[in-house]
Amino acid sequence: MATINLEGATLADGELAPGNWGEGFVDRRHPHTWVHELMGVAATGDVVSGRPWAVSIAGGKGFVPFGTDDPMSRPPLRYPVNHHLAQILERAVLAAGGRLGPAVLELSLFNGDEPERPSSWPNWSRFGDSWAARLTVEPALGLEVQASYADVASPEHRGGAGPAQEKWSASLRWAGRAGSGEGYALAEWARSDEVEGIFTYESLLAEAEWRAGRLRPYLRVERTERPEEERTDPPFRSARPHLDNSILGITRWTGATGGIGVTALRRGGFTLEPLVEASWARVESVAGGLFDPVDWYGDDRLWSFTTAVAIRWGAADARHRMGRQGAVTTLGVPGHGH
Repeated sequence: MATINLEGATLADGELAPGNWGEGFVDRRHPHTWVHELMGVAATGDVVSGRPWAVSIAGGKGFVPFGTDDPMSRPPLRYPVNHHLAQILERAVLAAGGRLGPAVLELSLFNGDEPERPSSWPNWSRFGDSWAARLTVEPALGLEVQASYADVASPEHRGGAGPAQEKWSASLRWAGRAGSGEGYALAEWARSDEVEGIFTYESLLAEAEWRAGRLRPYLRVERTERPEEERTDPPFRSARPHLDNSILGITRWTGATGGIGVTALRRGGFTLEPLVEASWARVESVAGGLFDPVDWYGDDRLWSFTTAVAIRWGAADARHRMGRQGAVTTLGVPGHGH
């Protein structure tokens, strides 16, 4: 499995995203690495029909089996604030998975450090300093329940001298027929603790989409806490390497993103879809600290608007869910997103 990402060329300065946090940019989404995912997978068991068991092993650079699907494969174009609370991406990972009936258990080893630039590769000398486990159960076709835990060593300091993170995730996901169209819904909770709980960031998120004919309306609501870190010049970037004494405060972002896509052209597996999207967010400082969001952003309520054209090729129900491969692909939940 391979995913190539060209954001290093198309989003060199990052994408404005209210409150989005992760990978060294503050409020501008860091360009992901050129090689977003490069995984080899071996599996045995009844993988094709989904009965009654399967085991697999996967290794390479990619997504750790933790939390929910990468926002790249979900309905809104805008990334959520909680991206790096709810997913662990672009690591050197070795994952084993096993499925029995409706349940899948995944265990993985990986390196704790996050990439710092589009050309970054994992620090291979740190492979195995972090681990994660994820349990997924499908009680009914199209309905998925998951719970995850991860112990991540020094994610913000490539050399390994930074504080560790403990991460938890739980979610409920559904995809299937909804009236005259296709529906999708996700509800998730995520939490990250740094420095043995001295800093805690918690997130609640819900999103839904409905596809009927040429229309694809969708909505996301979110309430997420994130660190506000020491800034550098130019602004809106944080100091690296990041240490616990670089955190100036914690902010809570409450907001919503809504949009609609309209299929303008469909020929076989090729689809052309213009879309419009709007996001609103309210930011407030919590747990004390030195950071004042009004001084920094100019206001505590922020709006953003996006227009785009999505170009897709391939079967709509066969979109790749990053971090789910091998035994996990035998679950009956289809892919969904843009």
